[in-house]
Amino acid sequence: MAANADNDNNTLDDPMVFIIIGKAYEREGDEGIDIHVMLRAPDDDTAVREALNALSEEGFLEADLDQIGTLTGVPEDEPHASAYKGALEGEVAIIRFA
Repeated sequence: MAANADNDNNTLDDPMVFIIIGKAYEREGDEGIDIHVMLRAPDDDTAVREALNALSEEGFLEADLDQIGTLTGVPEDEPHASAYKGALEGEVAIIRFA
């Protein structure tokens, strides 16, 4: 009787929750605002594209996205806990740091 091997080739059925860290600019010449964007997506390319679209819809002219990763657990602290919940529900959550 063969057992299913657990290896890195297994694929996930559900989209992953990504966190993207960067800086966004509302006006040309501004210093920019530190941001975290949390969203569900099937891959990192889609996550970046959806994050940039959401930032544009929020009135940002441009963004420098520095880091991208997937969350392996549920954040406990706010505002990330609420943003994670929103991402699971299909929202693109933008956290601004003033």
